[in-house]
Amino acid sequence: MSRKQKFYVVWEGNRPGIYESWADCKAQIMGYPNARYKAFKSRTEAEEAYTDSFTDHMAQSTGKKTVIPNNYHLDGVIMESLSVDAACSGNPGVLEYQGVDTKTKMVLFRQGPFQKGTNNIGEFLALVHGLALLKKEGKHRYPIYSDSRTAMAWVRNKKVNTKLKRSHVNEPLFQLVDRALSWLKTQSYENPILKWETDKWGEIPADFGRK
Repeated sequence: MSRKQKFYVVWEGNRPGIYESWADCKAQIMGYPNARYKAFKSRTEAEEAYTDSFTDHMAQSTGKKTVIPNNYHLDGVIMESLSVDAACSGNPGVLEYQGVDTKTKMVLFRQGPFQKGTNNIGEFLALVHGLALLKKEGKHRYPIYSDSRTAMAWVRNKKVNTKLKRSHVNEPLFQLVDRALSWLKTQSYENPILKWETDKWGEIPADFGRK
């Protein structure tokens, strides 16, 4: 028995509209941060939905209202959180890192440029900077998102396993690494450090947009 055709509404994506196949819909949402879309059984339903808001239709489930916690995005992202990322031109190269409000994308801190750094070091420093900031602000359970498993492991183990050699050029950067390690070894934190699933959600909100 062949499957019935579905129609896909993309409210927010590379090209919003109505699509007749999952492949076409997927092309519009892949890599788009917080894409908003839903499948419908008929074109008529899809066309009517497209004139409404995304929230109106995602709040409906078999005719009943589904309560969605305010601090969660519909696809599972905790919007009341901090997101961090780094950008490095070369490896090693010129390095920057920043932290933003996941929901509003407002920049909360930004450091750099640093000479002769690596992306992993930047991701690590961004996480520790974020933890220290949240502790200072009393946000002890506020989550932090990172798309770097390496940086998350370095924070968890309180150890930086980098092959980058220390030199007079990157001494200021390594001094920050020393301070970050000292902070981790002398301070405690409760903030959940969560992996940002890029394949599912697109680029992390703190991304520098230089890819």
